[in-house]
Amino acid sequence: MKRRSTQLKSEQEPESRVENSIPCPVPGCDSKGHLSGKFDFHSAAEACPCYHHLTPEDCKSIYQKRIKLSADVDRLEASFGDKKELRQRPLQKSQSTYRSQVDRLRKTKTKSSTSESTRDEPSRDREGNLLGLTSEFDLNLFRQAQSQFAEAKQEQENHDDQSAKLIEFGTFEIESWYRSPYPDEYAKLRKIFICEFCLKYMRSAAILRRHMAKCVWRHPPGDEIYRKNNINFFEVDGKKSKVYCQNLCLLARLFLDHKTLYYEVEPFLFYVMTEYDSKGCHIVGYFSKVSVSARVTLLDANESVSLKEKHSLMNYNLSCILTLPHQMKKGFGRMLIDFSYNLSKIENRIGSPEKPLSDLGLISYRSYWTKVLMHYLADFEGKDISIKGTRAVASASDGAASFL
Repeated sequence: MKRRSTQLKSEQEPESRVENSIPCPVPGCDSKGHLSGKFDFHSAAEACPCYHHLTPEDCKSIYQKRIKLSADVDRLEASFGDKKELRQRPLQKSQSTYRSQVDRLRKTKTKSSTSESTRDEPSRDREGNLLGLTSEFDLNLFRQAQSQFAEAKQEQENHDDQSAKLIEFGTFEIESWYRSPYPDEYAKLRKIFICEFCLKYMRSAAILRRHMAKCVWRHPPGDEIYRKNNINFFEVDGKKSKVYCQNLCLLARLFLDHKTLYYEVEPFLFYVMTEYDSKGCHIVGYFSKVSVSARVTLLDANESVSLKEKHSLMNYNLSCILTLPHQMKKGFGRMLIDFSYNLSKIENRIGSPEKPLSDLGLISYRSYWTKVLMHYLADFEGKDISIKGTRAVASASDGAASFL
Protein backbone atom coordinates (compact mmCIF):
# COMPACT_ATOMS: atom_id res chain seq x y z
CA MET A 1 0.00 0.00 0.00
CA LYS A 2 1.40 3.39 -0.92
CA ARG A 3 0.27 6.95 -1.48
CA ARG A 4 0.39 8.07 -5.09
CA SER A 5 2.42 11.16 -5.88
CA THR A 6 2.21 10.81 -9.67
CA GLN A 7 -0.42 9.44 -11.98
CA LEU A 8 -0.25 5.66 -12.33
CA LYS A 9 -0.12 4.20 -15.85
CA SER A 10 -2.02 1.04 -15.07
CA GLU A 11 -3.82 0.94 -18.40
CA GLN A 12 -0.49 0.02 -20.02
CA GLU A 13 0.03 -3.02 -17.76
CA PRO A 14 -0.99 -6.51 -18.92
CA GLU A 15 -4.24 -7.87 -17.53
CA SER A 16 -2.65 -11.14 -16.43
CA ARG A 17 0.84 -12.48 -16.04
CA VAL A 18 2.11 -14.79 -18.75
CA GLU A 19 3.02 -18.10 -17.16
CA ASN A 20 6.77 -17.81 -17.91
CA SER A 21 7.05 -14.00 -17.87
CA ILE A 22 9.11 -14.15 -14.64
CA PRO A 23 12.42 -15.96 -15.26
CA CYS A 24 13.56 -18.75 -13.00
CA PRO A 25 16.18 -17.51 -10.48
CA VAL A 26 18.28 -20.69 -10.74
CA PRO A 27 21.48 -20.01 -12.76
CA GLY A 28 21.58 -21.83 -16.10
CA CYS A 29 17.83 -22.56 -16.18
CA ASP A 30 15.68 -21.44 -19.13
CA SER A 31 12.40 -21.69 -17.12
CA LYS A 32 11.22 -24.66 -19.19
CA GLY A 33 9.60 -27.63 -17.51
CA HIS A 34 7.99 -27.87 -14.08
CA LEU A 35 8.72 -30.11 -11.11
CA SER A 36 5.09 -31.26 -11.11
CA GLY A 37 5.41 -32.48 -14.70
CA LYS A 38 2.05 -30.91 -15.48
CA PHE A 39 3.12 -27.44 -16.64
CA ASP A 40 5.47 -26.31 -19.40
CA PHE A 41 7.12 -23.43 -17.57
CA HIS A 42 8.05 -22.35 -14.06
CA SER A 43 9.21 -19.17 -12.36
CA ALA A 44 10.24 -20.34 -8.86
CA ALA A 45 13.22 -22.36 -7.66
CA GLU A 46 11.05 -24.88 -5.79
CA ALA A 47 9.39 -25.79 -9.10
CA CYS A 48 12.65 -25.89 -11.11
CA PRO A 49 13.74 -29.29 -12.45
CA CYS A 50 17.38 -28.13 -12.59
CA TYR A 51 17.31 -27.17 -8.93
CA HIS A 52 16.26 -30.74 -8.07
CA HIS A 53 18.85 -32.35 -10.42
CA LEU A 54 16.09 -33.48 -12.80
CA THR A 55 15.15 -32.86 -16.42
CA PRO A 56 11.69 -31.83 -17.66
CA GLU A 57 11.30 -35.36 -19.06
CA ASP A 58 12.07 -36.84 -15.61
CA CYS A 59 9.38 -34.63 -14.07
CA LYS A 60 6.81 -35.72 -16.66
CA SER A 61 7.68 -39.36 -16.00
CA ILE A 62 7.20 -38.88 -12.24
CA TYR A 63 3.88 -37.15 -12.94
CA GLN A 64 2.64 -40.07 -15.05
CA LYS A 65 3.64 -42.56 -12.35
CA ARG A 66 1.88 -40.47 -9.71
CA ILE A 67 -1.33 -40.29 -11.75
CA LYS A 68 -1.26 -44.05 -12.39
CA LEU A 69 -0.66 -44.80 -8.71
CA SER A 70 -3.50 -42.49 -7.66
CA ALA A 71 -5.87 -44.18 -10.12
CA ASP A 72 -4.86 -47.65 -8.83
CA VAL A 73 -5.44 -46.60 -5.23
CA ASP A 74 -8.87 -45.15 -6.05
CA ARG A 75 -9.84 -48.33 -7.89
CA LEU A 76 -8.73 -50.55 -5.02
CA GLU A 77 -10.54 -48.43 -2.41
CA ALA A 78 -13.73 -48.63 -4.46
CA SER A 79 -13.49 -52.42 -4.63
CA PHE A 80 -12.90 -52.84 -0.88
CA GLY A 81 -16.20 -51.36 0.23
CA ASP A 82 -16.37 -50.76 3.97
CA LYS A 83 -12.92 -49.70 5.24
CA LYS A 84 -13.76 -50.65 8.83
CA GLU A 85 -14.25 -54.27 7.79
CA LEU A 86 -11.08 -54.10 5.71
CA ARG A 87 -8.97 -53.36 8.81
CA GLN A 88 -10.28 -56.51 10.46
CA ARG A 89 -9.53 -58.81 7.53
CA PRO A 90 -6.29 -60.82 7.50
CA LEU A 91 -3.71 -59.90 4.84
CA GLN A 92 -4.18 -61.63 1.52
CA LYS A 93 -1.29 -63.42 -0.16
CA SER A 94 -0.82 -60.66 -2.76
CA GLN A 95 -0.70 -58.06 0.00
CA SER A 96 1.89 -60.01 1.97
CA THR A 97 3.99 -60.43 -1.17
CA TYR A 98 3.84 -56.69 -1.92
CA ARG A 99 4.83 -55.84 1.66
CA SER A 100 7.82 -58.15 1.41
CA GLN A 101 8.89 -56.50 -1.85
CA VAL A 102 8.64 -53.03 -0.27
CA ASP A 103 10.68 -54.15 2.74
CA ARG A 104 13.36 -55.55 0.43
CA LEU A 105 13.46 -52.41 -1.74
CA ARG A 106 13.78 -50.16 1.30
CA LYS A 107 16.87 -52.03 2.45
CA THR A 108 18.67 -51.26 -0.82
CA LYS A 109 20.05 -47.73 -1.12
CA THR A 110 20.32 -45.92 -4.42
CA LYS A 111 23.80 -45.77 -5.90
CA SER A 112 25.44 -42.36 -5.74
CA SER A 113 27.69 -41.09 -8.53
CA THR A 114 29.90 -39.34 -5.95
CA SER A 115 31.62 -40.45 -2.77
CA GLU A 116 30.43 -39.35 0.64
CA SER A 117 33.37 -36.94 0.99
CA THR A 118 32.62 -35.14 -2.30
CA ARG A 119 28.82 -35.07 -1.98
CA ASP A 120 27.20 -31.80 -3.05
CA GLU A 121 25.93 -29.71 -0.17
CA PRO A 122 22.55 -27.96 -0.41
CA SER A 123 22.80 -24.38 -1.66
CA ARG A 124 20.62 -21.59 -2.98
CA ASP A 125 21.23 -22.76 -6.53
CA ARG A 126 20.79 -26.51 -6.18
CA GLU A 127 19.20 -29.09 -3.94
CA GLY A 128 21.58 -31.44 -2.21
CA ASN A 129 22.30 -34.73 -3.98
CA LEU A 130 19.87 -37.28 -2.52
CA LEU A 131 21.27 -40.35 -4.30
CA GLY A 132 22.80 -42.80 -1.88
CA LEU A 133 21.01 -41.36 1.14
CA THR A 134 17.98 -43.62 1.04
CA SER A 135 16.39 -46.40 -0.95
CA GLU A 136 15.09 -45.87 -4.48
CA PHE A 137 11.59 -46.70 -3.26
CA ASP A 138 11.61 -43.97 -0.61
CA LEU A 139 13.31 -41.50 -2.96
CA ASN A 140 10.55 -42.07 -5.53
CA LEU A 141 7.91 -41.45 -2.86
CA PHE A 142 9.68 -38.23 -1.91
CA ARG A 143 9.87 -37.10 -5.55
CA GLN A 144 6.17 -37.80 -6.00
CA ALA A 145 5.37 -35.75 -2.88
CA GLN A 146 7.51 -32.89 -4.22
CA SER A 147 5.71 -33.13 -7.55
CA GLN A 148 2.28 -33.09 -5.93
CA PHE A 149 3.18 -30.08 -3.78
CA ALA A 150 4.57 -28.16 -6.78
CA GLU A 151 1.39 -28.86 -8.74
CA ALA A 152 -0.87 -27.67 -5.93
CA LYS A 153 1.16 -24.51 -5.41
CA GLN A 154 1.22 -23.65 -9.12
CA GLU A 155 -2.53 -24.17 -9.44
CA GLN A 156 -3.09 -21.91 -6.44
CA GLU A 157 -0.89 -19.23 -8.03
CA ASN A 158 -2.79 -19.56 -11.31
CA HIS A 159 -6.05 -19.25 -9.40
CA ASP A 160 -4.82 -16.15 -7.57
CA ASP A 161 -3.63 -14.60 -10.82
CA GLN A 162 -7.23 -14.66 -12.06
CA SER A 163 -8.32 -12.26 -9.30
CA ALA A 164 -7.58 -8.58 -8.87
CA LYS A 165 -4.40 -7.91 -6.90
CA LEU A 166 -4.68 -4.15 -6.56
CA ILE A 167 -7.33 -1.47 -6.34
CA GLU A 168 -6.92 2.22 -6.99
CA PHE A 169 -9.04 4.03 -4.44
CA GLY A 170 -8.81 7.80 -4.33
CA THR A 171 -5.14 8.76 -3.93
CA PHE A 172 -4.18 5.28 -2.74
CA GLU A 173 -3.14 2.08 -4.44
CA ILE A 174 -4.09 -0.78 -2.12
CA GLU A 175 -3.12 -4.43 -2.36
CA SER A 176 -6.07 -6.77 -1.79
CA TRP A 177 -5.89 -9.55 0.81
CA TYR A 178 -8.60 -11.88 -0.46
CA ARG A 179 -10.71 -12.52 -3.55
CA SER A 180 -13.96 -10.67 -4.01
CA PRO A 181 -16.79 -11.86 -6.30
CA TYR A 182 -16.63 -8.99 -8.76
CA PRO A 183 -18.01 -9.84 -12.23
CA ASP A 184 -15.64 -12.01 -14.30
CA GLU A 185 -14.57 -9.22 -16.63
CA TYR A 186 -13.32 -7.27 -13.58
CA ALA A 187 -12.07 -10.14 -11.41
CA LYS A 188 -9.49 -11.13 -14.04
CA LEU A 189 -7.93 -7.67 -14.13
CA ARG A 190 -4.70 -7.03 -12.28
CA LYS A 191 -6.13 -3.78 -10.90
CA ILE A 192 -9.64 -2.49 -10.35
CA PHE A 193 -10.31 1.25 -10.26
CA ILE A 194 -12.94 2.34 -7.74
CA CYS A 195 -14.59 5.72 -7.26
CA GLU A 196 -14.07 6.59 -3.61
CA PHE A 197 -17.42 8.41 -3.39
CA CYS A 198 -20.00 6.24 -5.17
CA LEU A 199 -17.87 3.02 -5.05
CA LYS A 200 -18.51 2.20 -8.70
CA TYR A 201 -15.77 -0.09 -10.06
CA MET A 202 -14.10 0.37 -13.45
CA ARG A 203 -11.57 -1.28 -15.73
CA SER A 204 -8.99 1.46 -16.28
CA ALA A 205 -7.66 4.79 -15.04
CA ALA A 206 -9.01 6.55 -18.14
CA ILE A 207 -12.56 5.36 -17.41
CA LEU A 208 -12.15 6.42 -13.78
CA ARG A 209 -11.02 9.92 -14.80
CA ARG A 210 -14.03 10.32 -17.08
CA HIS A 211 -16.30 9.06 -14.33
CA MET A 212 -14.85 11.43 -11.71
CA ALA A 213 -15.46 14.37 -14.06
CA LYS A 214 -19.18 13.49 -14.08
CA CYS A 215 -19.74 11.94 -10.64
CA VAL A 216 -21.80 14.28 -8.45
CA TRP A 217 -21.42 12.22 -5.27
CA ARG A 218 -19.19 13.63 -2.55
CA HIS A 219 -20.51 11.65 0.42
CA PRO A 220 -22.33 8.34 1.03
CA PRO A 221 -26.06 8.26 0.19
CA GLY A 222 -27.86 8.49 3.49
CA ASP A 223 -28.48 10.60 6.56
CA GLU A 224 -25.55 12.25 8.31
CA ILE A 225 -26.08 11.29 11.94
CA TYR A 226 -22.81 12.45 13.51
CA ARG A 227 -20.21 15.12 12.86
CA LYS A 228 -17.21 16.25 14.89
CA ASN A 229 -14.31 18.18 13.41
CA ASN A 230 -13.64 16.42 10.10
CA ILE A 231 -15.20 13.04 11.06
CA ASN A 232 -18.70 12.16 9.84
CA PHE A 233 -21.00 9.16 10.16
CA PHE A 234 -23.69 8.39 7.58
CA GLU A 235 -26.53 5.90 8.06
CA VAL A 236 -27.18 4.15 4.73
CA ASP A 237 -30.22 1.90 4.35
CA GLY A 238 -29.45 -1.18 2.26
CA LYS A 239 -33.03 -1.23 1.03
CA LYS A 240 -32.92 2.35 -0.27
CA SER A 241 -29.31 2.43 -1.57
CA LYS A 242 -28.92 -1.15 -2.72
CA VAL A 243 -26.23 -0.68 -5.40
CA TYR A 244 -24.02 1.45 -3.16
CA CYS A 245 -24.24 -1.06 -0.31
CA GLN A 246 -23.50 -3.98 -2.66
CA ASN A 247 -20.41 -2.18 -3.94
CA LEU A 248 -19.37 -1.48 -0.34
CA CYS A 249 -19.66 -5.19 0.50
CA LEU A 250 -17.62 -6.17 -2.58
CA LEU A 251 -14.93 -3.71 -1.51
CA ALA A 252 -14.98 -5.06 2.05
CA ARG A 253 -14.60 -8.65 0.82
CA LEU A 254 -11.15 -7.76 -0.53
CA PHE A 255 -10.00 -7.37 3.10
CA LEU A 256 -12.31 -9.68 5.07
CA ASP A 257 -11.89 -13.44 4.83
CA HIS A 258 -15.19 -14.43 6.46
CA LYS A 259 -17.59 -12.06 4.73
CA THR A 260 -20.22 -14.05 2.82
CA LEU A 261 -23.07 -11.61 2.08
CA TYR A 262 -22.54 -9.30 -0.88
CA TYR A 263 -25.82 -8.79 -2.71
CA GLU A 264 -28.54 -9.38 -0.11
CA VAL A 265 -28.12 -6.01 1.59
CA GLU A 266 -31.78 -4.98 2.05
CA PRO A 267 -32.08 -6.10 5.71
CA PHE A 268 -28.98 -4.14 6.79
CA LEU A 269 -28.14 -0.63 7.88
CA PHE A 270 -24.64 0.55 7.01
CA TYR A 271 -22.90 3.14 9.17
CA VAL A 272 -20.15 4.64 7.02
CA MET A 273 -17.42 6.65 8.69
CA THR A 274 -15.79 9.35 6.55
CA GLU A 275 -13.05 11.94 6.80
CA TYR A 276 -13.98 15.32 5.31
CA ASP A 277 -11.79 17.71 3.32
CA SER A 278 -12.33 20.25 0.52
CA LYS A 279 -12.86 17.46 -2.05
CA GLY A 280 -15.54 15.58 -0.13
CA CYS A 281 -16.10 12.83 2.44
CA HIS A 282 -13.51 10.05 2.07
CA ILE A 283 -14.45 6.62 3.42
CA VAL A 284 -12.45 5.48 6.43
CA GLY A 285 -14.44 2.37 7.34
CA TYR A 286 -17.90 1.14 8.18
CA PHE A 287 -19.94 -1.28 10.21
CA SER A 288 -23.31 -2.83 9.45
CA LYS A 289 -26.11 -4.35 11.45
CA VAL A 290 -29.52 -5.84 10.80
CA SER A 291 -32.28 -3.25 11.03
CA VAL A 292 -34.90 -3.67 13.75
CA SER A 293 -37.74 -4.18 11.25
CA ALA A 294 -35.73 -6.87 9.44
CA ARG A 295 -35.03 -8.69 12.71
CA VAL A 296 -38.72 -8.79 13.62
CA THR A 297 -39.67 -10.00 10.14
CA LEU A 298 -37.01 -12.70 10.20
CA LEU A 299 -38.02 -13.98 13.63
CA ASP A 300 -41.71 -14.01 12.77
CA ALA A 301 -41.01 -15.96 9.58
CA ASN A 302 -38.79 -18.53 11.27
CA GLU A 303 -40.71 -20.33 14.01
CA SER A 304 -37.92 -22.90 14.53
CA VAL A 305 -35.60 -20.30 16.11
CA SER A 306 -35.15 -20.95 19.82
CA LEU A 307 -35.82 -18.31 22.50
CA LYS A 308 -32.08 -17.93 23.16
CA GLU A 309 -31.35 -17.46 19.46
CA LYS A 310 -34.15 -14.89 19.21
CA HIS A 311 -32.67 -12.97 22.13
CA SER A 312 -29.19 -13.04 20.55
CA LEU A 313 -30.47 -11.93 17.16
CA MET A 314 -32.46 -9.06 18.61
CA ASN A 315 -29.42 -7.82 20.56
CA TYR A 316 -26.68 -7.96 17.94
CA ASN A 317 -25.41 -4.42 17.54
CA LEU A 318 -22.96 -5.16 14.71
CA SER A 319 -22.80 -7.64 11.84
CA CYS A 320 -19.65 -6.63 9.98
CA ILE A 321 -16.89 -4.08 10.60
CA LEU A 322 -14.02 -2.87 8.45
CA THR A 323 -11.38 -0.16 8.54
CA LEU A 324 -9.75 0.27 5.13
CA PRO A 325 -6.05 -0.74 5.16
CA HIS A 326 -4.69 2.74 4.47
CA GLN A 327 -6.64 4.06 7.48
CA MET A 328 -5.61 1.37 9.98
CA LYS A 329 -3.61 2.01 13.16
CA LYS A 330 -5.16 5.44 13.62
CA GLY A 331 -7.80 4.56 16.23
CA PHE A 332 -10.67 4.50 13.72
CA GLY A 333 -11.49 0.84 14.46
CA ARG A 334 -12.08 1.58 18.16
CA MET A 335 -14.17 4.59 17.19
CA LEU A 336 -16.39 2.42 14.98
CA ILE A 337 -16.85 -0.08 17.82
CA ASP A 338 -17.60 2.68 20.33
CA PHE A 339 -20.12 4.22 17.93
CA SER A 340 -21.95 0.88 17.62
CA TYR A 341 -22.32 0.67 21.42
CA ASN A 342 -23.47 4.30 21.64
CA LEU A 343 -26.19 3.52 19.09
CA SER A 344 -27.27 0.64 21.32
CA LYS A 345 -27.50 3.05 24.25
CA ILE A 346 -29.74 5.37 22.23
CA GLU A 347 -31.95 2.39 21.29
CA ASN A 348 -32.02 1.25 24.96
CA ARG A 349 -30.54 -2.09 23.95
CA ILE A 350 -27.69 -4.09 25.43
CA GLY A 351 -25.89 -5.77 22.55
CA SER A 352 -22.73 -7.35 21.19
CA PRO A 353 -21.38 -8.13 17.70
CA GLU A 354 -22.24 -11.23 15.72
CA LYS A 355 -19.76 -14.04 16.07
CA PRO A 356 -17.39 -15.42 14.98
CA LEU A 357 -15.37 -12.28 14.37
CA SER A 358 -12.52 -12.06 11.90
CA ASP A 359 -8.98 -12.16 13.32
CA LEU A 360 -8.55 -8.40 12.96
CA GLY A 361 -12.03 -7.81 14.36
CA LEU A 362 -11.24 -9.87 17.44
CA ILE A 363 -8.01 -7.93 17.99
CA SER A 364 -9.88 -4.63 17.66
CA TYR A 365 -12.58 -5.65 20.13
CA ARG A 366 -10.06 -6.89 22.69
CA SER A 367 -8.15 -3.62 22.38
CA TYR A 368 -11.36 -1.63 22.75
CA TRP A 369 -12.58 -3.48 25.84
CA THR A 370 -9.15 -3.38 27.45
CA LYS A 371 -9.17 0.41 27.13
CA VAL A 372 -12.77 0.71 28.37
CA LEU A 373 -12.14 -1.40 31.46
CA MET A 374 -8.85 0.33 32.26
CA HIS A 375 -10.58 3.73 32.14
CA TYR A 376 -13.39 2.38 34.30
CA LEU A 377 -10.97 0.98 36.90
CA ALA A 378 -8.92 4.18 36.90
CA ASP A 379 -12.01 6.32 37.57
CA PHE A 380 -13.68 3.91 40.01
CA GLU A 381 -14.05 5.44 43.49
CA GLY A 382 -16.18 2.84 45.25
CA LYS A 383 -15.11 0.05 47.59
CA ASP A 384 -16.62 -2.98 45.85
CA ILE A 385 -16.32 -3.78 42.16
CA SER A 386 -17.84 -6.55 40.04
CA ILE A 387 -17.93 -7.66 36.43
CA LYS A 388 -21.67 -7.09 36.51
CA GLY A 389 -21.18 -3.47 37.45
CA THR A 390 -18.54 -3.06 34.78
CA ARG A 391 -20.89 -4.48 32.17
CA ALA A 392 -23.57 -2.02 33.20
CA VAL A 393 -21.24 0.89 32.68
CA ALA A 394 -20.06 -0.49 29.35
CA SER A 395 -23.68 -1.08 28.23
CA ALA A 396 -23.00 -4.60 26.98
CA SER A 397 -24.25 -7.72 28.75
CA ASP A 398 -21.59 -10.04 27.35
CA GLY A 399 -19.19 -7.70 25.59
CA ALA A 400 -16.30 -7.47 28.06
CA ALA A 401 -16.62 -11.09 29.20
CA SER A 402 -16.68 -12.36 25.59
CA PHE A 403 -13.50 -10.61 24.45
CA LEU A 404 -11.44 -10.58 27.61
